[in-house]
Amino acid sequence: MSHDLTFPTGFLWGAATSAYQIEGSPLADGAGACIWQGFSHTPGRTVNGDTGDLACDHYRRSHTDLDLMAELGLNAYRFSVAWGRVLPNGTGRVNAAGLDFYQRLVDGLLERGIAPMLTLYHWDLPEALQARGGWVNPDSPRWFADYAATLYEALDDRVGLWVTLNEPWVSTVLGYLTGEHAPGRRTLHEPPLVAHHQLCAHAAAVAAYRDLGRHQIGISLNLEPQAPATDEPADQEAARRRHHFINRWFLDPLLLGQYPDQLTAIFGSDWPRFPPEDLARISAPLDFLGVNYYSRGLVRHDPTDLPLQARRLTRTDRPRTAMDWEVYPQGLTETLVWIKERYGDLPLYITESGAAFDDPEPTKGQVHDPRRVDYLRDHLAAAHAALEQGVDLRGYFAWSLLDNFEWAEGYAKRFGLIHVDRITQKRTLKDSARFYREFIREAGG
Repeated sequence: MSHDLTFPTGFLWGAATSAYQIEGSPLADGAGACIWQGFSHTPGRTVNGDTGDLACDHYRRSHTDLDLMAELGLNAYRFSVAWGRVLPNGTGRVNAAGLDFYQRLVDGLLERGIAPMLTLYHWDLPEALQARGGWVNPDSPRWFADYAATLYEALDDRVGLWVTLNEPWVSTVLGYLTGEHAPGRRTLHEPPLVAHHQLCAHAAAVAAYRDLGRHQIGISLNLEPQAPATDEPADQEAARRRHHFINRWFLDPLLLGQYPDQLTAIFGSDWPRFPPEDLARISAPLDFLGVNYYSRGLVRHDPTDLPLQARRLTRTDRPRTAMDWEVYPQGLTETLVWIKERYGDLPLYITESGAAFDDPEPTKGQVHDPRRVDYLRDHLAAAHAALEQGVDLRGYFAWSLLDNFEWAEGYAKRFGLIHVDRITQKRTLKDSARFYREFIREAGG
C-alpha cells in the first residue's frame, strides 16, 4: 500500500473500546453491577438476548489484547473504566481488585509504548446509583466528581489524556427518551435534566482535575452534519432542528456557555430553566474535544416523530453499513471544519470512527473485509483534508479494536479491526487491521 498523506509529528494513531462492550466478567472480584447488566438480562432488550457477561473476555485476556495493539503499531489506545469495578456502590468504598485491573492495563500500555486515553464514563452507571435516581438525581455530578478524583489520584501519574463522558447525547436520548438503551426510560421531561446533570458532572470532573491532575482533559461527543431530504422548507427546517438537537445541544453549553434556543421549542414546557452559574461551570476551558463520527443525517419533517418532528432517513442509493448508516466520509471533514469555524481553534481528536459490516468468518487465518478497508481509507483521507484546512487535529482512534457487544444490537454487529470468535474467543486480524497498520507506518506522526 502506498499513499501520499503525511500527518503531523506526534499524531496519535489509536483504536477505541469501552468497558462493558469488551471486558466481560462484569461482577468479578467484587465489582458492582451496572445499568447495562440488568438491562441486557431483561428479555427483549437486546438482539438474541445477548449480554456483556463474556463479551471479549478482555478482563481475563488483556495481555493478549495489549500485544495485538502493539502488533498493529498503535501509539495510543482509548478505553473506558467500569465505574462499578472501582466503586461497587458508585460512591464510598474503593474496590482494590477492580482498580488494580486498570493499573495493570495502563502499565501494560506504557510498556509497549502506547499512550492511554482514559474515558471515565461510557454509559455503565452503577446500578446502586440508578436506584437513587441515576442521572435524574441532582446529586449525580457530585457522585461523578468523587469517582473521577479516585481515578486521578491512582492513575494521573501515567495517564496523560482523560475523557470525562462519552457521547452524553446517546446515553440521554436512547436511555431516557426512546428507551433503546439502559436504563430504558421513555419520557419527555427527563432527558433535559439528564443531559444537564451529565454536563454538570463533566464540569465537576474537570474542576477536580484542575485541582488534582497535571495533564489534559476533555469530552467526546457524537457529531454529524444534517441535510434535508428535499428542498421543501419543512424538511430544511427539520434538518436545522436536528442539527441543534444533536450537535449544538452539548457543544453550545460546553464552548459558548448557553443552550441553543431551539431546544426550548423542541421540548416546550418540558425544557427547564437552568441556573446561569451551572452554565458558567459547564463552559470552563477544555484541553481538547473528542469527535465521534460515523455518518450524516438525512432528515425529513415528520410531525409524528416527537419531540423533534424530524426523522432520519436512509439513502438506498449510496453505500451503507450494517447499521444502515450512509457511508459519507466528507461529513467528517465538514464536521471538523464547522467546529473550528463556530467554536475556534480547539485541539481535536477523532475519538471514534468506524463501521459495522457483515464480515465472513476467518478462513486460513484471514478475514477479508474490503468495505471496512475502504471506509477507513476514505475517512483517514477526510481527516487529512481537515488538517489541510487548518483544523488542529491531533489523533485518530478507530472504532473498534475488537468485535464486541454492540449494546442493544448484541453481537449481531461487528465493528472490530480484529475478529473475535464468540465461542473460543480467538482473535484474528482482519484485512482492515493490516491496512491500518500499514497506513500508520507510512503516514508518520
